This record gives sequence, C-alpha cells and structure tokens, in this order.
Amino acid sequence: MKLANITRRAAIGAIAGATAFATLATSASADTVRLRFHTFYGTEIDPIIKKFRASVKDASGGDLRVQVFRGGELVASDQLLDAASKGSVDIVHGVGGYWSGQVDIGNIEAGLPGAWTSVDEAKALFASEPVDALLTQAYEEAGVVYLGKGYGHSYDLLTSEPVTSLEDLKTRKIRATSNVAKVLETFGIPTVYLPAQELYIGMSTGVIDGAIYGGPVEYEQLKLNETASHYTYLNMLMPGWTETFLANPASWNELSDEHKAIMETAVAQFAQDIHDWLAEGNQSVIDKGDVFEFSTLPSEDSNAITAASQGVWDEEAGRSERNAEFIRILKENAQAQGRL
Repeated sequence: MKLANITRRAAIGAIAGATAFATLATSASADTVRLRFHTFYGTEIDPIIKKFRASVKDASGGDLRVQVFRGGELVASDQLLDAASKGSVDIVHGVGGYWSGQVDIGNIEAGLPGAWTSVDEAKALFASEPVDALLTQAYEEAGVVYLGKGYGHSYDLLTSEPVTSLEDLKTRKIRATSNVAKVLETFGIPTVYLPAQELYIGMSTGVIDGAIYGGPVEYEQLKLNETASHYTYLNMLMPGWTETFLANPASWNELSDEHKAIMETAVAQFAQDIHDWLAEGNQSVIDKGDVFEFSTLPSEDSNAITAASQGVWDEEAGRSERNAEFIRILKENAQAQGRL
C-alpha cells in the first residue's frame, strides 16, 4: 500500500461545528484527538481492528484514538465516499467500485478484468507517479483526501466439473459480475448474476454450474465446497480487487504532523494485515488438501481474457479524459507483461 506525501495532499481548512454525528475529529480532553474510521469489512477482521486501534494509541502515547465502525454500522458501504466528503466520518476504507457513479476512475482502480495478475504488479502500478496523480486529482475533485491503497486477494472460478480451457465453459452457466460477464460472453460463455447469499442454492440446484466470486476461503465460508470442488486459477485479476482509503480534508488537516505520520503508518499496516489475513486464509484451505481440486487455466486462455477485456477497458476509457489516461497506462503495462 502507498500512503506517500499525505501531508502535501491534505486540504487546508478547519473542522466545522460539533454535532453527535457530523464532527468526528474531536477531543475527549484537551490532549486527546479522536477519529472515526469506517471500513466495509465486518466482524471477521475484529483482531486486525483491535491491533490497529492499539497501534495508534501506543504510538501517540494515548493522544490519538481511533473508533472503528464495521461495514454498515454508520453508513452503507456505497455511501462511504459521501460520508468522508461531508465529514460524517473522518477516514473511510472501501472499494472504488462502490462509488464509480461519483468518481470516474472508481471501476478502474477497483480492478478490471485483465488489469493485473499479481499483487506486485498491482502495487507497482499504483505506486507509479502517473497513477498516483490521477487518483489524487480524482478524489480531490470528489471532496476527499486520497490516502492510498490496500490489496485484496484471489478471485477465481469454482465449478462443479473440471475446467481445462475456456472452451469447456461454453456449455455451463457461470455466475459473474457485469464487467466479467461482458468478457466471458465474448467467448460464448453464458453468465448470470446472483448475490453471494444465493450461490449455495444456485450451485446445489444446478441454476448455475460455476461462480467467479472470490478465493478458496470465501468459497469455503459459503460452504460451496459442498456443491462444487473444482477451483480454477484464471490469471484474470490478482488481486481480484483493490481497496481505497480516503479522509475528510478538514479532519485530516486538523491533525498535527506527528499524528498524520502515526495514521499513515497505522493505516498502511492495517491494509497489509488484511491482505495477509486473506492470503493466509486461502492458503489454509489449500493446505487442508481435501476441500477443492486446484488447476490453472492455460496461459493462452488467460491472455485471451485480457485481449477480450479491451472492450470493457475502452468503455471505461470513454467516460473521461482521466479514465482514458488510466487505461492507456494499463494497456502499456499489459503489453510490457506480455498479456497484450
């Protein structure tokens, strides 16, 4: 995760009037500053949240405290950007796709099919000065301070029957989100969308033959291993999503330089801890040895997915000049990696 030059980015201003919900960088005493931080994750990351809060408190000698709200506790996940811009929450942790209707590059930064195929590749892209500048500008226009990124993990295919190629999927119905569905449909693969809570019934009744939803640990948590056992690495998008940290400008500017540095370090570690937790969870399922059978899509098929994704990329590029520049960078990177 990259949280560089946060002090430079902070907008100048002071926190306006205090209310129970709107003033969120307040002092419990003259020496203690409290921030409200809202993530889109739920109770599953409570140990990480506990570590995060303790690290801020300890590093500041108790002068800075963070109150963390889980997904949906104060606002819905798709309202996190609004909450940060209006000052209802000081710092938010979400995914760009939640607010793609408000920020033009939201879908691109969240992750388009074929955009990157490793965490290192994704980190290098977002650490680059051109991409960092695009994100900083876009979120400044949206009324928030862009703090940096976090990185998800696996996002692959689970099916009831083995998959050796894209050709195998032409007779199967696959659950996929809209952008992935557009790509699969170019290969003649039928798709349908189902929410996560309906995947078990869909798989067990044959409404769908497979799903692209997450990694091994997500599929096991949904008990989909009871309905399907074939996990196929697509090399389509890894990590399958990226996460974004945003701050209210006035709340951020209220912090001292020391407190900003503490938050920078703590948020970076928070993001890394979530990524590590996802990675460890996926590996633990693999290590069990009897949950799923694992295979990998042939490299030529994975490259074909990236090529077929260009329609989705070009659609996003058409939304703004900024998007077009971001897509240009993605295309150059994919060519350098040999996927285009």
